[in-house]
Amino acid sequence: MPERLRTIASRLRQFVADRRRAPRYRVRLPIVVSLLDTASNSQPASAAGHTRDLSEDGLAIVLPNIRVGERYLVGDAVTLRVTLKLPGESVRLYGTPVRYKRLEEGQPDAGFIIGIRLDEASERDRALLYDYLKTLKK
Repeated sequence: MPERLRTIASRLRQFVADRRRAPRYRVRLPIVVSLLDTASNSQPASAAGHTRDLSEDGLAIVLPNIRVGERYLVGDAVTLRVTLKLPGESVRLYGTPVRYKRLEEGQPDAGFIIGIRLDEASERDRALLYDYLKTLKK
């Protein structure tokens, strides 16, 4: 009987997880990332990289370093400003890093992969992102 309950729970978890996740599209687009620092009036330092995949509610990016200047791009209460260069136009998105991992030396991309959950964006930028994702679905 316990095995049957585990099977039911596993299938339910698969259904719930699949239902909540937006489809991700493997696409390599240039990005620029900076820390959103509301306490400082100076221009924040930034790092350039590229996307590994993209969805309506998040993206995975590859950067050469996990730090910008003296500060880490991941951690508690960190908000990132991501400028995503779509074909023809750039959009500015804001998100929270949810995970990161060092990439192996032998891989084509060196550095770190950072998973970002998108929190906010202007209506214009969000609409441009959605329109771009629709072109990938075809």
